[in-house]
Amino acid sequence: MTQLPLSHLKVIDLSRVRAGPTCVKFFGDFGADVIKVERTDGEGDPMGDNRHSSDYVNAQRNKRGITLDLKRPEGVAILKRLVETADVLVENFRPDVKHRLGIDYEVMAAINPRLVYTSISAFGETGPYSSRPGFDLIAQGMGGLMALTGYADRGPMRVGISPADLSAGIFAAMGTMIALLERGVSGKGQWVQTNLLSSQIMLLDYQAMRWLMDKVVPIQRGNDHPQIVPTGVYRASDGYFTLSTVGNDSYFRLCQAIDAPELATDPDFQTAEGRERNRERMNAAIDKATAARTVKQWVDLLNAAGVPAGPIYKLDEMFADPQVKETGIVQTIDHPALGPVEILGQPIKMSRTPPQFRRAPPALGEHTADVLEEIGYTKEEVAALRSGGII
Repeated sequence: MTQLPLSHLKVIDLSRVRAGPTCVKFFGDFGADVIKVERTDGEGDPMGDNRHSSDYVNAQRNKRGITLDLKRPEGVAILKRLVETADVLVENFRPDVKHRLGIDYEVMAAINPRLVYTSISAFGETGPYSSRPGFDLIAQGMGGLMALTGYADRGPMRVGISPADLSAGIFAAMGTMIALLERGVSGKGQWVQTNLLSSQIMLLDYQAMRWLMDKVVPIQRGNDHPQIVPTGVYRASDGYFTLSTVGNDSYFRLCQAIDAPELATDPDFQTAEGRERNRERMNAAIDKATAARTVKQWVDLLNAAGVPAGPIYKLDEMFADPQVKETGIVQTIDHPALGPVEILGQPIKMSRTPPQFRRAPPALGEHTADVLEEIGYTKEEVAALRSGGII
């Protein structure tokens, strides 16, 4: 078996909920020894209420699990001992909590100057909102996304996933990888920080730039692209499909493919600016032209004509699609209680060292004794710590 690319790394995972596990998942899937640290009572993570849930199984794979009472000095002492030989520590406490517990970056860097200490917070480590609790929905609202999503006459709209959580986790993983690469040159670790709010804002991309450079406040456009027209959702005889045009050539190919030559010659639609100004009339005309054929017919016909188009799947339909299967995004993991379970894999493909899905999520404290003995505790010391409620 090929050695996994991150098998030389030890990662201490103090994170909970979604953003932190999203970050850590990259390291575990590519071979790092991830040690998940939980409270001795198992509380503190709403995702941990049901360790057999689909969400928990997907988020917490490829980890070993230990329990520590970090409110007691003996528990903090164990964590510090773990840090001595760790490469990465990931946490998503509120900023004040790690200082109160005495496990902040300055403390841990003094123990291990090579440590990459990664913090994920709701709003950042400093500033007027730094001590506030925050979750994905709050970041979606404050980060501008809900004011861009949905239809203008129906109020703001939440996106159907957790983009702030997920992007904060991905950016945290990227920042951690950058810090590890830099450590290879300098020999020193550093403090990596990201937060839900700035991650959500980063996802706004060109919409944010419309304000920053052009001082335009984008509005809700429903299924339409804010600037590129026609791009959106259109009606077929048996449902809806998406199509996207970029530039005049693409637009004129669309007109020919849907047998609507009048749209190609209409003076209002000759330029991108004209199509954007007259998007309502244009979309109505395209809907009328596309109502005569099925979704599949239009998807096949438009793609053959060089106009990007696709079906709109429910999740069962999406996972049944042959191209989705070809990507390998669905993988299987063996769970001791549930048996073989399908999970989301990685969208990253590696030609020599692909990810592996080796471990189901650990039971509470499943590997505590093993991990502590690896860092020098005797069996008797482990037993004493257990009887004292430290582990």
